[in-house]
Amino acid sequence: MSSASEIWRLNSSCSATKTLNRGIAEVIVLAAGTEALEISLHLSFLCEEKKVPYVFIASKAALGTACGVSRPVIAASIPANENKELSRHIKTSKYSIEKLLHWAL
Repeated sequence: MSSASEIWRLNSSCSATKTLNRGIAEVIVLAAGTEALEISLHLSFLCEEKKVPYVFIASKAALGTACGVSRPVIAASIPANENKELSRHIKTSKYSIEKLLHWAL
């Protein structure tokens, strides 16, 4: 199994914005309850513009743990990956998120 650092392009709103603008973001994960709401809103609008699915998770601490770091994280990007095993998991997750987003509309 791959480590979290191989999957997540860590782990700030700046890094998430960069992967979106470079066209390599597959999925963006945002922490709910972020004090800086304008950051989450900016990223969600950018995701919609770039047609990249995004999802909110419970907290900054939970996102930090998922990213394999001990500090809270506001946003993280899951970039395109050439590793076939990871790529398959990323594509499956992306499809599931898109399906949930479509269902919510």
